Parts: sequence; structure tokens; C-alpha cells
Amino acid sequence: MVSGPANSSSPGRAAGEDRTGKYRGAKRVQTPLTEAKLRDLALHYAARFASTGARLEGYLVRKIRERGLAEDADGRTVEVDVPALVARLVELGYVDDDAYARMRARDLGSRGYGARRVEETLRHAGVGEVLRRQHAPGEAASRRAAATMAQKRRLGPYGAPNDGNDPLARRKAHEKAVAAMLRAGHQYEHVKVILAAASVDDVEEWVGESADEEGIEGTW
Repeated sequence: MVSGPANSSSPGRAAGEDRTGKYRGAKRVQTPLTEAKLRDLALHYAARFASTGARLEGYLVRKIRERGLAEDADGRTVEVDVPALVARLVELGYVDDDAYARMRARDLGSRGYGARRVEETLRHAGVGEVLRRQHAPGEAASRRAAATMAQKRRLGPYGAPNDGNDPLARRKAHEKAVAAMLRAGHQYEHVKVILAAASVDDVEEWVGESADEEGIEGTW
């Protein structure tokens, strides 16, 4: 006697059910947010991510839009003052725009990005104009970041020698290098100096000149 095809489901279990009785692929239903739950989400977010007040507020507003707000005993939607909640976390030190701006500016500089990219990044994160100005790189830091980017991209004296005789190819390579440095947020004047430098030593000397003038060692 030939048996029929085996049934993968256990007796008494509906199709699609797992061993716990839940349906595979079913989406978890998320309950509307109370003020306490929203505060917990804010604390969890601030603990996990370096952020600004503006970014945290945007996150909470997005969560409210996704899940909605709970209703009170009378069936009225609970009102939550999100800006006040964020301001309280700022007051308690969980969120610090100044620390965030300082950290991001240093990180971008160490990765070779210039002042314009720093400004754009901080503005996008909601850092105010005053703090953006305070954490903008000085001349020495800008030069060091430009040299770092050229080294990472192997541009100018950091790249392989170009002994080709094709002026069109050389011009295209130069234009491509300029575009890459400008996209990274560097000043055109700095880009010209680095790409025209005869050697890496010339670039290091150029960076060192500005560091000496500012009385620092060329770091952010």
C-alpha cells in the first residue's frame, strides 16, 4: 500500500501556524503611544545614538505618526508636548548639541572632509548657526583635512606619477581630482595648492605653515 504525501503540519495545527500557535509572517501589532512610553523611547534613543535635540524631536514625531497616541479613560487622545520632552532631556544632559557638533566636526575632519561638508552635516542634524560657527575648522585643520583626503584618494603628489604625453588625459584626470576634492567640501584654493604640489613634503610643509601660525600641531 502506498501512503499519501506527508503532511508537514502537525495534527490539529492550522496551516501557517508555528509551534507557539502564532502565524508565521504575521506582523506584530504596535500599540498607540502613551506619554510614558514616548519618554522611554526618547531615553532609549538618546542612550544609543549621539544626537541633537532636533533629530530626537524628529524621531519622536515620526514614531507618533507611525503608531499614534493612546486615548485616556474618556476616549480622548492623550496630548504630548514633544518639544518640552526633548527640552527636558537636553536639560538633564541626555542630549547635547554642542558635544554632538564637536564630535561630528572632528570625525569628519579626521576622515578628510572639508569645512563645507562639516557645515552641511551639522545643519542637516539641526545644529544651530552659532554652534556651527564655533565648530567650523580653522585654516590649519582645513589644510590637514584636505591633505588627508588627497592621500586617501591618491590625488596630486600622493598618487602614481603621471608621465603620459596625452594632455587631454592629464586634463581630465586633473578635473576629476578637483571635482572629488570639492565634493568633499574643500576650498578651491586648497585644492589647487595640493594638486599642484611637486611632492608630499611640499604639502606637509604647507600644512605645517598654517599650524605654526595658529600655534597648534595641525590637528582639529
